[in-house]
Amino acid sequence: MRSIVVVMLCVLVVSAPALAQPPATSPADYVLVTVVLKHDQSKNLEEIGKIQEEQGFWAKFPPDGIVVESWYIVMGLGQVVTLRVPPARLREVNRSIELAAWKAFRTEIYATYDFKEAAKAQRERAQKK
Repeated sequence: MRSIVVVMLCVLVVSAPALAQPPATSPADYVLVTVVLKHDQSKNLEEIGKIQEEQGFWAKFPPDGIVVESWYIVMGLGQVVTLRVPPARLREVNRSIELAAWKAFRTEIYATYDFKEAAKAQRERAQKK
Protein backbone atom coordinates (compact mmCIF):
# COMPACT_ATOMS: atom_id res chain seq x y z
CA MET A 1 0.00 0.00 0.00
CA ARG A 2 2.83 2.37 0.87
CA SER A 3 4.39 1.86 -2.55
CA ILE A 4 1.13 2.78 -4.28
CA VAL A 5 0.90 5.97 -2.26
CA VAL A 6 4.52 6.87 -3.10
CA VAL A 7 3.89 6.36 -6.82
CA MET A 8 0.69 8.40 -6.68
CA LEU A 9 2.51 11.21 -4.90
CA CYS A 10 5.20 11.13 -7.57
CA VAL A 11 2.53 11.57 -10.23
CA LEU A 12 1.09 14.56 -8.39
CA VAL A 13 4.48 16.26 -8.35
CA VAL A 14 4.22 16.92 -12.11
CA SER A 15 4.51 20.67 -12.38
CA ALA A 16 1.26 22.58 -12.72
CA PRO A 17 2.55 24.62 -15.68
CA ALA A 18 3.11 21.43 -17.68
CA LEU A 19 -0.47 20.34 -17.01
CA ALA A 20 -2.11 23.75 -17.34
CA GLN A 21 -0.74 25.00 -20.63
CA PRO A 22 -3.30 25.56 -23.35
CA PRO A 23 -3.26 23.02 -26.15
CA ALA A 24 -1.72 23.82 -29.50
CA THR A 25 -4.30 25.02 -32.02
CA SER A 26 -4.33 22.00 -34.28
CA PRO A 27 -2.77 18.56 -34.65
CA ALA A 28 -0.49 20.06 -37.32
CA ASP A 29 1.19 22.02 -34.50
CA TYR A 30 2.06 18.98 -32.39
CA VAL A 31 2.43 15.24 -32.25
CA LEU A 32 1.29 13.04 -29.41
CA VAL A 33 4.02 10.89 -27.92
CA THR A 34 3.33 8.16 -25.39
CA VAL A 35 6.19 7.27 -23.08
CA VAL A 36 6.00 4.02 -21.13
CA LEU A 37 8.16 4.13 -18.02
CA LYS A 38 8.39 0.47 -17.03
CA HIS A 39 9.15 -0.22 -13.40
CA ASP A 40 12.27 -2.28 -12.84
CA GLN A 41 10.90 -4.86 -10.43
CA SER A 42 14.40 -5.67 -9.18
CA LYS A 43 14.23 -2.27 -7.43
CA ASN A 44 11.69 -1.13 -4.87
CA LEU A 45 10.03 2.28 -5.07
CA GLU A 46 12.45 3.84 -2.62
CA GLU A 47 15.37 2.77 -4.83
CA ILE A 48 13.62 4.06 -7.95
CA GLY A 49 12.80 7.33 -6.18
CA LYS A 50 16.43 7.76 -5.15
CA ILE A 51 17.59 7.27 -8.74
CA GLN A 52 14.96 9.75 -9.94
CA GLU A 53 16.20 12.29 -7.41
CA GLU A 54 19.88 11.74 -8.31
CA GLN A 55 19.12 12.18 -12.01
CA GLY A 56 16.80 15.16 -11.55
CA PHE A 57 13.91 13.28 -13.14
CA TRP A 58 11.14 15.62 -12.02
CA ALA A 59 13.06 18.72 -13.11
CA LYS A 60 13.97 17.30 -16.54
CA PHE A 61 10.94 15.27 -17.58
CA PRO A 62 8.95 16.45 -19.31
CA PRO A 63 10.90 19.48 -20.52
CA ASP A 64 9.40 22.86 -19.62
CA GLY A 65 6.59 23.86 -21.96
CA ILE A 66 5.72 20.32 -23.07
CA VAL A 67 2.05 19.66 -22.35
CA VAL A 68 1.13 16.51 -20.42
CA GLU A 69 -2.03 15.05 -21.97
CA SER A 70 -2.23 12.21 -19.43
CA TRP A 71 -0.08 10.47 -16.83
CA TYR A 72 -1.33 7.14 -15.56
CA ILE A 73 -0.02 4.46 -13.28
CA VAL A 74 -0.56 1.02 -14.79
CA MET A 75 -0.28 -1.51 -11.98
CA GLY A 76 2.25 -4.21 -12.77
CA LEU A 77 3.73 -2.17 -15.62
CA GLY A 78 4.73 1.32 -14.53
CA GLN A 79 3.76 4.77 -15.73
CA VAL A 80 2.26 5.74 -19.08
CA VAL A 81 2.69 9.39 -20.04
CA THR A 82 1.21 10.99 -23.16
CA LEU A 83 2.78 14.28 -24.18
CA ARG A 84 1.76 16.94 -26.70
CA VAL A 85 5.03 17.76 -28.46
CA PRO A 86 5.79 20.36 -31.14
CA PRO A 87 7.74 18.41 -33.79
CA ALA A 88 10.74 20.72 -33.42
CA ARG A 89 11.01 19.70 -29.74
CA LEU A 90 10.86 15.92 -30.19
CA ARG A 91 14.62 15.56 -29.83
CA GLU A 92 14.49 17.55 -26.56
CA VAL A 93 11.84 15.20 -25.16
CA ASN A 94 13.90 12.16 -26.14
CA ARG A 95 17.00 13.66 -24.55
CA SER A 96 15.14 14.35 -21.29
CA ILE A 97 14.16 10.68 -21.17
CA GLU A 98 17.73 9.55 -21.82
CA LEU A 99 19.10 11.85 -19.11
CA ALA A 100 16.46 11.47 -16.44
CA ALA A 101 14.47 8.25 -16.88
CA TRP A 102 17.05 5.67 -17.90
CA LYS A 103 18.34 3.65 -14.97
CA ALA A 104 15.17 4.34 -12.97
CA PHE A 105 12.94 2.86 -15.70
CA ARG A 106 13.04 0.86 -18.88
CA THR A 107 11.39 3.05 -21.50
CA GLU A 108 9.30 2.65 -24.62
CA ILE A 109 8.17 5.56 -26.78
CA TYR A 110 5.32 5.53 -29.28
CA ALA A 111 3.81 7.99 -31.73
CA THR A 112 0.17 8.30 -30.67
CA TYR A 113 -3.10 9.65 -32.01
CA ASP A 114 -6.54 10.19 -30.53
CA PHE A 115 -8.98 7.54 -31.75
CA LYS A 116 -11.74 8.12 -29.19
CA GLU A 117 -14.21 9.95 -31.45
CA ALA A 118 -13.63 7.56 -34.36
CA ALA A 119 -14.19 4.55 -32.08
CA LYS A 120 -17.33 6.15 -30.68
CA ALA A 121 -18.70 6.74 -34.21
CA GLN A 122 -17.89 3.15 -35.21
CA ARG A 123 -19.69 1.83 -32.14
CA GLU A 124 -22.75 3.99 -32.79
CA ARG A 125 -22.91 2.79 -36.44
CA ALA A 126 -22.59 -0.84 -35.31
CA GLN A 127 -25.34 -0.45 -32.73
CA LYS A 128 -27.75 0.98 -35.34
CA LYS A 129 -27.49 -2.18 -37.47
